[in-house]
Amino acid sequence: MTDVASPAPTRPETIRAVPVRHPGRWIATVVIAILVVMFAHMLVTNGAFSWSFMYHNMFRAPVLEGVRTTVIATVVSMLIGVAIGIVIAVMRLSPNPILGSVAWLYTWFFRAVPRLVLLTLCGNLGILYKQITLGIPFVKPFGKALGLNGDAAWAAWYHINANTFLAGLTAGIIGLSLSEGAYMAEIVRAGILSIESGQAEAAQALGMGRTLTMRRIVLPQAMRVIVPPTGNETIAMLKDTSLLIAVPVTNELFFQLSGIGSRTFNVFPMLVAACLWYLALSSVLLLAQYYVERYFSRGVAGRARERVLEATVPGGGPPQGAV
Repeated sequence: MTDVASPAPTRPETIRAVPVRHPGRWIATVVIAILVVMFAHMLVTNGAFSWSFMYHNMFRAPVLEGVRTTVIATVVSMLIGVAIGIVIAVMRLSPNPILGSVAWLYTWFFRAVPRLVLLTLCGNLGILYKQITLGIPFVKPFGKALGLNGDAAWAAWYHINANTFLAGLTAGIIGLSLSEGAYMAEIVRAGILSIESGQAEAAQALGMGRTLTMRRIVLPQAMRVIVPPTGNETIAMLKDTSLLIAVPVTNELFFQLSGIGSRTFNVFPMLVAACLWYLALSSVLLLAQYYVERYFSRGVAGRARERVLEATVPGGGPPQGAV
């Protein structure tokens, strides 16, 4: 029997990789490039923009004062709105039905009423109250027992003229803050609900109270969920300051720019200037949001564990008897 030699293994042919062509991408790129060139050409050649007139007027003292007012209204309204939102969110999650109902009514009302209408209402609160009184209310039936005038309805300590206090920028900040508080309450509530219940249970097992657990354990971890929509709300608040004319607030950015356009009969360049100012301010807020998000996104679990140890044991070391 003769051995039959097996044929030598043939080497497989080299695979030629043919890149997938995407003609649609190149067509879209060309179209977009043409549109960009056309837009840039319009900006340079169209005389309606009046760039020199715009540059000369968009940095005038009243406009810069309007920028200052816009920034102050945005920052103060957001700070108050965030504080209100945290309180209302905690009330919504409270097992107390009265607190939960009051928080729900607050969010229902201020989310339903448009901000323009709310600001107009806040600007006219002086019709409802002639003055704001600080003191003890409802003392008329007990006035003699308290040694007060029997006809007095208040044991007043201080009076504020409502037409003076509830006007201008103060009334605008009150309206924006109340409205923002309702939206922030839902954002904070969503952030709190995103944290596992085991986190709070572990903190309570170590002897931490509900308030301390919320402040040191839950809210810091919930910031990952809270910060992005809060940044969006801040930018929206910056833009909504243009509604302060309903109060009215006349030293606001958009009012000043539109006023210059109306006086000079050259409205369009001032509208473009308003867009540029809001773009610049929003870009600053976006940059700040980026760094805040990056800060709260790193090492969340490790920081939470450290906070539990710091809050329960002096020096941050492990509890005695812990394995």
